[in-house]
Amino acid sequence: MADVPMYVISENASSERRITPSWSIDTFKTKLEPITGIPPSAQRLSIKSSAAAQIQPLEAADEENTFLHSFPLAAYGEIHVADTRPAGMRVNFNDTTGVERYVMPEPEYERKTDSVLAWKKAQKLGRFDPNAPSQEQQRLDAIEQEVEQRGIKVGLRCRVGGEDTRRGVVKYVGPVGEIPNGAGTWVGVHLDEPVGKNDGSIAGKRYWGEESSMKHGVFVRPERVEVGDYPAMDDLEDMEEI
Repeated sequence: MADVPMYVISENASSERRITPSWSIDTFKTKLEPITGIPPSAQRLSIKSSAAAQIQPLEAADEENTFLHSFPLAAYGEIHVADTRPAGMRVNFNDTTGVERYVMPEPEYERKTDSVLAWKKAQKLGRFDPNAPSQEQQRLDAIEQEVEQRGIKVGLRCRVGGEDTRRGVVKYVGPVGEIPNGAGTWVGVHLDEPVGKNDGSIAGKRYWGEESSMKHGVFVRPERVEVGDYPAMDDLEDMEEI
């Protein structure tokens, strides 16, 4: 009988395999161990011949002399392999904490001709672009000009992102080294309501205020800040007197 292509599915693996109908269940389980990581004695097999079919057990009292052709093997059907061992005895193949990670030495990586780094060099992208330094400086200058044009200064009232619900006071204007790839000027705003991202500090460095569990602080680029007459909103101003 010809081999049948089927999907073998377990908790940690799913792959297409060619199944030989003349194999006994015992032989089949032995072949499944290196695929699933489950020892034959702990395997519970079931088969699903089509998407609409019911899953049925693939087992027998005498598995050494019961062959797979006794079951409805169908092309691209599914064979499910369950692990009957207690959870504590199963190998967690997704846990990589104990796996030593290989890191290619930087000089060796730089010598490679088929790497992303080599491609960037050839295309003159990123730091290999001869115009990159001037372009970056232009970007930083544009941010500074935004601060000047908007009149953003510490102590002024403002709103963030054009939203009246995010009003506050400018508390800081300058660089924030703790923001990844965040060169240039940032504006730190202490919001009236605790709807910010922080309490005025980032990565342990405090820019204003005292440590608090309330997140009134936010750091944004100047183009998102509008300074002006934005007093704190009174949620009760529209209520009728009683």
